Amino acid sequence: MAILNICKTAGLKLKMFSELVMFSHTLFSLPFAIISMVWAAGGWPSGHVMIWGLIALIGARNGANAFNRLADRTFDEQNPRTAHRHLPQRLLEEKEVVVFVIVNYAIFIVASGMLNLLCLILSPVAIVLISTYSYTKRFTFLSHLYLGFVIASAPIGAWFAVTGNIAFTPFVIGTVVMLWIAGFDIIYGTQDIDFDRRHGLWSIPSFFGLENALRIAKGLHFIMIMLLLFLYLWRDLGWMYLVGIGIATLLLMTEHKIIKPSNRKLMKVASYNLNQVISIVILLCTLIDFFYVS
Repeated sequence: MAILNICKTAGLKLKMFSELVMFSHTLFSLPFAIISMVWAAGGWPSGHVMIWGLIALIGARNGANAFNRLADRTFDEQNPRTAHRHLPQRLLEEKEVVVFVIVNYAIFIVASGMLNLLCLILSPVAIVLISTYSYTKRFTFLSHLYLGFVIASAPIGAWFAVTGNIAFTPFVIGTVVMLWIAGFDIIYGTQDIDFDRRHGLWSIPSFFGLENALRIAKGLHFIMIMLLLFLYLWRDLGWMYLVGIGIATLLLMTEHKIIKPSNRKLMKVASYNLNQVISIVILLCTLIDFFYVS
C-alpha cells in the first residue's frame, strides 16, 4: 500500500510538472528541429545524435518554461487568466520548481556535451537566453520576438548537433520559427491588454492596441511564409514541400480569421491548437518531399 501511494504521488507530481511546462507545446519547436537535423545530415542522423539531441531539446525547454513560471509567479497570481496555474495555487512549491529547473538544465548541458564541443560551449549561452524571456516584458514590447528568438534556438542547435558547424540554412529556419512564434504570441497576448497596461508590462498589443497588434502579427506570418518559399528555392525542394506550405498558409489565415480576445477557448484554438497542426503539417510534408519526392 505504501509503495502504491508513493507511485500515485509521483505520478501526480509528474503530471503537474508536465502541465507546468506545457509539455505538449514541444510541438512548436520539435518539428523544425527534426527538419533541421534531416537537412543537415542529408538524411536521418545517427541514433546517437537523435537521442541526445532530443534529450537536450526537452531538458532546455522544460527548464526554461519552469524558470519563466518562477519569474512570472507574482503577475500570474494577479492575472485572472493565469491565477489557476500551479505556483499561484500552491500546487507546487517554489523550491520544487527550482530543483526541477536545475535538473533539466543539467540534463541539457550533459546532452550538449554528448553531441559535440560546439554544443557544449554554447550550452551556457543558451541557458541565459532561454531563461530571460519573462524579464523582457518588463522593458520592451519586442518580448514576443525575443520569445520567438529563444525557441528558434531549437532548429539552429539541431543543425549544430549534427554538423558541429555554423551554416546559413539553420538561421533561416530559425528566423521562420521566430516570426511564427512571435506572431501567434502577439495574438495570445491580446487577451492581456488591460492587465499589461495596469501593471506596466510591455507587449505589442498593450503598446500598439488591438487592431495594430493583429496587423503586426499578420505581417510577421506573411514574412514567415515568404522565408519558407525562399527555402524552397534555396534548397531546390520539391512539390510536396510546397503542399505543406500551402496548407500551413490556409491554417494561418484561419487562425487570423477566428481571433476573438474575449473568447478564451477560441483564442487557445487560434494561438496553440492550429499552430501545433501547422508545425506537424510542415514536418510531414517536408520529410515526404525529402525522402520520397525530391
